[in-house]
Amino acid sequence: MRSAIRIGVSLLLLVMLTGAALAAQPPAKPAPRNLAILLFEGVQIIDYTGPYEVFGHAVTPDGPAFNIYTVAEKPGPITTAMGMSVNPRYTFADAPKPDVLVLPGGDVNAHFENPAVMQWIKDSSKDAEVVLSVCNGAFFLAKAGLLDGLEATTFAGLIDELRTTAPKARVVTDRRFVDNGKIVTSAGLSSGIEGSLHVIEKLLGKGYAQRVALGLEYNWQPDGNWARAALPDRLVQVNTNDGFRVEPLVTQGAVDRWEKQWAVTTDQKPADYLASVNRALETGNKWTREANGWTFKDPEGKAWNGTAVVEPLSPGKLKLTMKIARRS
Repeated sequence: MRSAIRIGVSLLLLVMLTGAALAAQPPAKPAPRNLAILLFEGVQIIDYTGPYEVFGHAVTPDGPAFNIYTVAEKPGPITTAMGMSVNPRYTFADAPKPDVLVLPGGDVNAHFENPAVMQWIKDSSKDAEVVLSVCNGAFFLAKAGLLDGLEATTFAGLIDELRTTAPKARVVTDRRFVDNGKIVTSAGLSSGIEGSLHVIEKLLGKGYAQRVALGLEYNWQPDGNWARAALPDRLVQVNTNDGFRVEPLVTQGAVDRWEKQWAVTTDQKPADYLASVNRALETGNKWTREANGWTFKDPEGKAWNGTAVVEPLSPGKLKLTMKIARRS
C-alpha cells in the first residue's frame, strides 16, 4: 500500500515538474515574412537593392523581420541596367511563396510579352500581404490588370504613359508612393526606399521604420511633400539637340515654376537657333505663341506661361534658357 502511494506521489510530482518546465519554455518565435524581389534582364539597380537594404535592416526582438530573396524566371546570372551581374537565389519553379512582393523597374517592356513572368506576378500577388512596385515596375501591375480602380504612381517621366497603359487607374503626380491597402506603388528610383520604409511602418509600426531609417542614415520625412513628378520640369521638353552638342547648365524650380538652361555648341546665330526651338515648341508641345512668350496646358489641364531665350555664351556656344510658371 505504501509503495503504491509512493509511486502515485512520484508520478504526480513528475507531472507537475514536467508541466512547470513546459510552462517555463519561451513561446516559439514567429517566422519572418517571406519577401521576394523579382529580377530580370535590365533591372534597375537601386530599384531592387534599395528595398533589399531597407527591409534587411528591419529586425525585431525575435530576429530579422523578413526572409529576403531574389527570384528570376531561370537560373543563372542576370545583367542589370549599367552592367552589374547578379545571381538570383530562386527561380519561379522553386521560390517560396512570398508574403511581400517587390517589383522593381528597369527594362520592363521586354518582359510584358513573357507569359511566365506575367503569370508569376499574378500568382504571387494573389495571396501576398503587400505588393510594392518601384519606378516603372508599376507597369508590371498595370499589364497584369492589378491597378484597375486604384491610385498609382511611377517614374516622373512615365506618368503620362502609365495613364495610357492603366486607363482604369488614377495616376497621381504629387506623392512619392501610393498605398491602396495591398498594392503600394512608389515613384522613381530612390522613391523605392520611401515605399519600403512605409511598408515596414505598415507591417511593424512607425518606430521600426524610424529605427531603420536612422540606421541607414537616411533623412526619412514621411510627411514631406517633395515629389519629383509634382515638379514641372517634365513639362519643359523640347528637342534642343538637332545634332548639336548640348550640355545642361541649370535645372531648378518648384511646383509652380521651373527653369532650364543649356549650353549649345553651334555656329548658328542666336536668332536662327531660337527659331528652331520655337518651331519645336509649336509642333512638339503644342505651345501657343503670345506677345511675350508662350502659353500651354499640362496633362492635368493646368495653364502655364513659358519663355524661351537664346543668347551668346562663348565663341561657338549659345545659351538656351527656358522658363515656365503656373498661370494665375
